[in-house]
Amino acid sequence: MRQIILDTETTGLAWEKGNRLVEIGCIELINRRPTGRTYQCYLNPERDMEPGAMEVTGLTRDFLADKPLFADVVEAFLAFIQGAELVIHNAEFDVGFINYELNLLGPPYKTVGHYAQVLDTLKMARELYPGQRNSLDALCKRLGVDNRHRQLHGALLDAELLTDVYLMMTSGQTGFGFDQSENKPDGADLTMVTLPGLEGQAVILAASEQENAEHERRMQAIAKKSGKTLWAG
Repeated sequence: MRQIILDTETTGLAWEKGNRLVEIGCIELINRRPTGRTYQCYLNPERDMEPGAMEVTGLTRDFLADKPLFADVVEAFLAFIQGAELVIHNAEFDVGFINYELNLLGPPYKTVGHYAQVLDTLKMARELYPGQRNSLDALCKRLGVDNRHRQLHGALLDAELLTDVYLMMTSGQTGFGFDQSENKPDGADLTMVTLPGLEGQAVILAASEQENAEHERRMQAIAKKSGKTLWAG
């Protein structure tokens, strides 16, 4: 399964008031693992930043003046998200802005839903933690995701944080500590199994004949010393 963790920064809170995108940040996951592929770009919004947006992002119109227009990056952006599931915190906000930009360009461009599915982690969090604060910062604190380096909002940084939050919310951990292909001991027999209630798969590492023999000798030594062993079959 291919997923794209996505975040945006904007000139203000409402596209309905003519606010525009100023940054897009994306991280690719394949089967819940980051691939190392990312997409990030700053955009020239052709308008001023609202004071509140400038305060939380640190971005200014002067900084963005020489950045590409959305029209200049739209093909690369759509190619990156094509066919994926977009994982977005408060998806209505980000998708609304992207759709607004696509609408300004007109045909042949369509809405986000034409190119990718959308999963809203804010809705997910509200179901998991009803009655609690479910901002990205609040979820980082609740799930133990370190966000101390987040002094300002940035699309790619927030996408990185959301990656950890999403994996924690959906599996209780970000991984099993090793990769099947990279950490397989010589001669080991690995089996992938799906566990009830767990998204993804767990890895079962079968003991080798030598390990089984050493285990049996150890059990016999314990039984000889104590008269019995709880682990005897």
